[in-house]
Amino acid sequence: MRRLGPVLLAASLFAGCGSELEPSSEPIAQQQAPLTTSDVDVAPECQGILGFANTASFQTLDAYLPSDVVTNLVTRRASSPFVSLADISTVRLVGPARLEQLAGGARTEGYIGPSCVGVMDGLALSTDDAAAIVSLVNTISDSELHDVLPDAWNGAANLLSLRPFTSVQTISNTAGIGEVSLRNIRNSATLSRPFEALINAVNAVPDGHTGVYMARHFDWWQYVTTNGAYGSGLECFGLEPSSVPSGATVRPYLADAAEVRAEVLNTVSTANRNNQISSTVVSAGLANLDALITGRSFKGCYFSYANDPWSGHNAAIFVDTVNGFSVLSETYWAE
Repeated sequence: MRRLGPVLLAASLFAGCGSELEPSSEPIAQQQAPLTTSDVDVAPECQGILGFANTASFQTLDAYLPSDVVTNLVTRRASSPFVSLADISTVRLVGPARLEQLAGGARTEGYIGPSCVGVMDGLALSTDDAAAIVSLVNTISDSELHDVLPDAWNGAANLLSLRPFTSVQTISNTAGIGEVSLRNIRNSATLSRPFEALINAVNAVPDGHTGVYMARHFDWWQYVTTNGAYGSGLECFGLEPSSVPSGATVRPYLADAAEVRAEVLNTVSTANRNNQISSTVVSAGLANLDALITGRSFKGCYFSYANDPWSGHNAAIFVDTVNGFSVLSETYWAE
């Protein structure tokens, strides 16, 4: 049986089945979790910027920064070393321009090399981070990008209209994209790599009469607004009223981490029933998923559909209500 890809899936939807998990008793409005995305603002390849700020002599720092700024930095680091760019930014007279000057000095003095792109919007990015950001922005769907940037709709619209981009600097310079927006994009592009490796391994398992499909980045709007042949039933939760498909059942509570993990684990277990996926990939992927979903709340839908009378698909989508982290899981069968 040929694996069903996202384009075919979107063209064949939609119908649904509900979750068997115990629902949360909290109404949707009370389940909005605060942001727990990593606040790390210096890539490992850029740690030399902190080393430069913490160890360079007054005279060396003074060659790249105004003397009063250097005095403030040296005075502060005497009591405790700097641990992040945000920490350095708490020093009086240090703002975005000074951080860039500090990074320039670190590069000139050999504290960082070409694998560190530099500081943009409060983030010290590696070349890998920058490439991942550019790739994501150039390929992400409209619906997912607006979920990743819920408070920067103009910025999201500008990115969509100006792409493709060739550098993270041009993304950073786009109107409507600032520190929070670039951080959200960076997190979406880089923080789920082990989980995405697991998804790739799951999708690579050969099909039989039963199979699975998973996705980390996808256009959920297409999934919830496109009805396919032989579809029946649909259950959604947390969507804007205008996004709820006609005839869908709307449940009054969001999904939590336990519900998302159970759905993902069921899909992974189905794919890995013959132990074809490395246990290291599975454990690392699930650990990464746990780190990303713990304490979070998700909107989404459950659905079932068929392309013909001789096959069937059960799928679920989950989208973090705050930072847009999304997961699609699907199991299917055919006679």
